[in-house]
Amino acid sequence: MDQSTHNVRRANWLNIVNQCQERPSDVSARQWLADNGIKEKAYYYWLRKFRKEAYGQMQVSASAQSAEVSFAEFSIPMDSPYKPMPCSLHSDPVAVIKCGNISIEISNDISEEVLSRLLQEAAHA
Repeated sequence: MDQSTHNVRRANWLNIVNQCQERPSDVSARQWLADNGIKEKAYYYWLRKFRKEAYGQMQVSASAQSAEVSFAEFSIPMDSPYKPMPCSLHSDPVAVIKCGNISIEISNDISEEVLSRLLQEAAHA
């Protein structure tokens, strides 16, 4: 098979995999595949190929990142009307900001001032 044929098939299967992944939550993958006339073995073959490809890209990008760790400290002025909220590990975040392997979870309790300061510092990190 030549490269252009492979690229066309790859693009077609990538579209199928994405559509299956975006199926309604009440429809199983098996049912979606049957409804769309797609063979399970072929679907899972291509899904495995795409996952291996994505994993390989993650490994390359992770190794390309520097191992240097840096921290940015920011404080709330003492005269601020906003007081720090205790951190609860059991609260559900309403927003999650991810960059590489850094994750910042934000709840509804965050003040506008702290959020603004956090985003400013994150932009410079």
